[in-house]
Amino acid sequence: MRIQLVRHATLYLEVKGLKIGVDPMLSPAGALDPVDHAENNRRNPLVDLPLNIPGFEGLDAVIVTHTHRDHFDAVAAQVLPKQTPVFCQPEDERNMSELGFLNVHPVYDTEVWNGIRLTRTKGKHGKGDLAQKMGPVSGFMLQAKDDPTLYIVGDSIWCPEVEEALSRYKPEVTIVNAGAAQFLTGGPITMTGQDIEQICEKMPETRVIAVHMEAWNHCLLTRRELRQYVEERGISHRVHIPDDGEWMDVS
Repeated sequence: MRIQLVRHATLYLEVKGLKIGVDPMLSPAGALDPVDHAENNRRNPLVDLPLNIPGFEGLDAVIVTHTHRDHFDAVAAQVLPKQTPVFCQPEDERNMSELGFLNVHPVYDTEVWNGIRLTRTKGKHGKGDLAQKMGPVSGFMLQAKDDPTLYIVGDSIWCPEVEEALSRYKPEVTIVNAGAAQFLTGGPITMTGQDIEQICEKMPETRVIAVHMEAWNHCLLTRRELRQYVEERGISHRVHIPDDGEWMDVS
């Protein structure tokens, strides 16, 4: 199993010889409006795609955790071949079909595809009323014979749903959307350093990969700040914070 952080939450996975894209957001830097009610008005994405990414036109499948524009954008909808299998939460099935995708798989619980078991997990995109306004979000657990179990948490803070998924599946690798995304009011809607520390305490066996930073205007936690935090907490050996375009071999 190999993982590449493309940018933000966009990942490129190689599992059992298959190429899987996760949350493709492929717009060039500055092409999209800033998030409203954030502390700055920088246009999104904040950075361009790295130069060393594989072509997304040749993917064997795509996983979409939810369809907020920083996880699936108009460029992805245009670039991805419409026959590409798309695995998504049930709430997004209609949206993906209306975009012209012909092979949409809403994952209610578990789907097995080419020897890979995909199990949808739940999360909370913030707390209280804010989480309700942000809408449903999902994560995905990937399991394949002789490969580590991979948990893609999605846009969630630390919550009982994430804790339950860790306890139940005991993933060797957990990818978290960090960045502490936040509006002018309300708390973070993606993971903070403290949330990541909770994962490390709950599941000492898992290796954490922190993404979703420095690419969207309301994601305020930087890589440098998170590296400093995990070093101070003595968990830096457990938490990897990749740069855009970086490949990771997790076999």
